[in-house]
Amino acid sequence: MGIGRFAFTPLLPMMLHDGVVDLRTASWLASANYFGYMLGALLCTLQPWLWARFGRLPLPAFSSLVRAGLLATGVLTLAMAWPWAPAWPALRFAAGVTSAVVFVYTSGWCLSRLSRLGVPELGGVIYAGPGAGIVVSGLFASGMVAWGWTAATGWLIFGVLAFVLAASVWRTLRGGDERLSRLAPAPAGPAATRSAQRRGEMALLTLAYGLAGFGYIITATFLPVIARGALPGSAWLDMFWPIFGLGVMAGALLATRISPRIDFRLLLLGCYLTQAFGIATGLLSPSLAGFALGSLLLGLPFTAITFFAMQEVRRLRPATAASFMGLLTATYGIGQILGPPLVALLLRRSQNPGQAFTLALEIAAAALLAGAALYGWLARAHPVLRAPDPLK
Repeated sequence: MGIGRFAFTPLLPMMLHDGVVDLRTASWLASANYFGYMLGALLCTLQPWLWARFGRLPLPAFSSLVRAGLLATGVLTLAMAWPWAPAWPALRFAAGVTSAVVFVYTSGWCLSRLSRLGVPELGGVIYAGPGAGIVVSGLFASGMVAWGWTAATGWLIFGVLAFVLAASVWRTLRGGDERLSRLAPAPAGPAATRSAQRRGEMALLTLAYGLAGFGYIITATFLPVIARGALPGSAWLDMFWPIFGLGVMAGALLATRISPRIDFRLLLLGCYLTQAFGIATGLLSPSLAGFALGSLLLGLPFTAITFFAMQEVRRLRPATAASFMGLLTATYGIGQILGPPLVALLLRRSQNPGQAFTLALEIAAAALLAGAALYGWLARAHPVLRAPDPLK
């Protein structure tokens, strides 16, 4: 996942250097990937309805879909080395679709198994994976820049690496009885009343999660480019992206240490504030220390946000969690789609790229603050009633 979704970011400066794209083209290329991510998540959301409509189709296992998505990720990453730019939007779009499918069904599969084993808090560990992919791809790209390699070579190397990583988990994904679900009949009585009461909570949770997609994506797409504009000639320009990845890994692992008895919405509020502060740090102090700290703060809550939000979905919609995970992921994808076109628009209307990126990041930080406010309101308006701890 870290390679399939995010290899574009460390390779973008190399693509700009090779002259195969410019910043505006890169913005739309990134949007094609995010649009595919949104569509893939929507397909996961609509899956129960699709199988209800075509009832004779067999229900595939989660593991089969994840395996197919991992293979597709490797193929599509390799194909980006093809020196025919008109095909790149379609390739990045397809990579986005497969990334969403793998993400949604891996999350549902792992969280379901861990819940049955009585250790749901360990679900955060799986979200360290994208961070590891970001670190590895960032370090590889840094070496390739130092050696003067082309971006096409980078895509080939990352494609091979994606196949190696897929092979390492192939046996783990073998078998398993977790399958897609069909559309269940509508509940009646008290269950229907509870469902109606939670519909508004789910809507606001979905909106807030979409704001997170918009809030991080500008930095996650253009961080190496922004750093090069602010610190030209620095030897550390390619280290900010791996620092972001290290933050992602650390945050995912730290999330497993937090008590599941804490309201997930309050944890999400804190995560959004941390990311907003990370963006502000880079804006207020565009220095080596500022970018390093900002990258770390942006990465720390990145997958923790996903873990806490998916756990909240399991609380609100336990019977149809995978479908609603897809809904949240699709909304997140919409937020991601909006980021790069905003940058392209501001680049056209600003005097220089630095001014455009500054304004875009200010808007992103404001979106994260709005999302934090939504979680605060949800936690106050709809308190979670938990059973008392028997150990106290």
